[in-house]
Amino acid sequence: MKMYVGNLPFTSGDQDLQGLFSEYGTVTDVHMPTDRESGRPRGFAFVTMGSKDEMEAAIKGTDGQDFQGRALRVNEALAREERGGGHGGGQRGGGGNRGGGGRRW
Repeated sequence: MKMYVGNLPFTSGDQDLQGLFSEYGTVTDVHMPTDRESGRPRGFAFVTMGSKDEMEAAIKGTDGQDFQGRALRVNEALAREERGGGHGGGQRGGGGNRGGGGRRW
């Protein structure tokens, strides 16, 4: 079961998260996205636990907890379709003519 872990210090790494969450069960994967241009961590991660019970225990035990000087935000990761708040389509308003006719002197 995958969790979203936010508000991470930019200095933390995979091993730090592995150590933190292994206290609650088996950590099967840690993914820390990085900025495409700079290669630096983006301040959040996805941690996968071995079972739903382990994930729930980890969320309960770490959400809001101080980690390397920052209060973690930990919750169940939602699939992209479930997150909501997508960028709707639709068309923007038309341009229209802003000025009046005639010459400006």
